[in-house]
Amino acid sequence: MKWLHVLLLVAGLAPRGVRAEEAKPAGLPNPFYAMDTAFRRPGQKTVEEFALVKELGYAGFAWHEEAPGQAKAIAAEAAGLGLQMSTIYCPARVTPEGDLSTGARLPEMMAALKGTATIVWLHVGGKGPAFDSLTGDEPLVKKLRELSDVAAANGLRIALYPHVGEWTAKFADATALAKVVKHPRFGVTFNLCHAMAMGEEKAIPTLLDQAKGVLFTVTICGADTGVTGGNWGKLIQTLDKGTFDQVALLKKLKAIGFTGPIGFQGYAIKGDPRKDILAPTMKAWLKLSAAAAQE
Repeated sequence: MKWLHVLLLVAGLAPRGVRAEEAKPAGLPNPFYAMDTAFRRPGQKTVEEFALVKELGYAGFAWHEEAPGQAKAIAAEAAGLGLQMSTIYCPARVTPEGDLSTGARLPEMMAALKGTATIVWLHVGGKGPAFDSLTGDEPLVKKLRELSDVAAANGLRIALYPHVGEWTAKFADATALAKVVKHPRFGVTFNLCHAMAMGEEKAIPTLLDQAKGVLFTVTICGADTGVTGGNWGKLIQTLDKGTFDQVALLKKLKAIGFTGPIGFQGYAIKGDPRKDILAPTMKAWLKLSAAAAQE
């Protein structure tokens, strides 16, 4: 009977109540989105770019900070195509004395995105105080809580975006800060390429354990193991390339109960967005996700 069932599926004659797609291995529940670094091109209309992202099966996209009205329009345009503005990349800066500044219109932009469930990516430049010196009473921590209150009022969340060269360059430090802020709408992003660039590759499983509860989103890409520093050509590749064990990473995320959105980082990858970048990455994601979902 088992073989008969398989033959019927292959022939497109599945028994009543059984769909052919159910025969495919189930993947992870995490929505998979594309960062705009992977598909934005000068002169291209956003509606055409979003249509491509949707066509290839991505659940959403990461964007960059815009004027409030423009951010709202972009989110609405994408939603009309069935896409989620998964994240939006916004700058902040800190001083050694602990002064924190963000874009003056950040609260207004969050209000404009009310109801979209977008995660505000906060990348914090400058050189701030030592992370192990933070107690939670510092003005910068209080300001981050206030921003998180604004995010909460609009149905959004804020996640630190670790980036090489910035105060929160290390995922471990960003996680520590998120725990000091201690706000349900404030968390952290795990960026594979930046974690590897900062020499955190071997510690990734432990660092993800430590981030459980404050991890809001993850970005991945093909990468070569043992590479550190800003060697982006080896640390940012399409997902079908590189020697880093993506299945092990995805299984670890599954083990800590992370079901949030996972994005593809495509910064500086050359080639046609469809043929050379997004299509092969989606094909790889489906395969990797299915493998990671298996017990």
